[in-house]
Amino acid sequence: MTTPTARKPSVLFVCVHNAGRSQMAAAFLTTLSDGAIEVRSAGSQPADKVNPAAVEAMAELGIDMSSEIPKVLTTEAVKESDVVVTMGCGDECPYFPGKRYEDWVLEDPAGQGVDAVRPIRDEIKTRIENLIASLIPAAK
Repeated sequence: MTTPTARKPSVLFVCVHNAGRSQMAAAFLTTLSDGAIEVRSAGSQPADKVNPAAVEAMAELGIDMSSEIPKVLTTEAVKESDVVVTMGCGDECPYFPGKRYEDWVLEDPAGQGVDAVRPIRDEIKTRIENLIASLIPAAK
């Protein structure tokens, strides 16, 4: 049982458009952590909408991303997060000492169909499971 003062770990996923990789990662972390981890995602140059192939690929696993909207990366979002996972945003991601940074090299699903997005989705899921285990050691 957590006490009211216990603070959940927080993770920010960042990619350029916040339309594919970071949205899938955020959706997986939200779902698989059962609310035990605070989740944010953003993009250095957000797209107008989430990649439809990413939405379809996640829906195949029962995760609905259809109402998600790409968000712009802010300095505040980075400051408020314990872990910052970058996915190809390069030098546009702000850096703050004391934060845990991970750079996940993943293929960009932009402009690809659902068949090409599935392996990216599956790789993200595996990385999310490892991330959860590192943040919540008792997680199964």
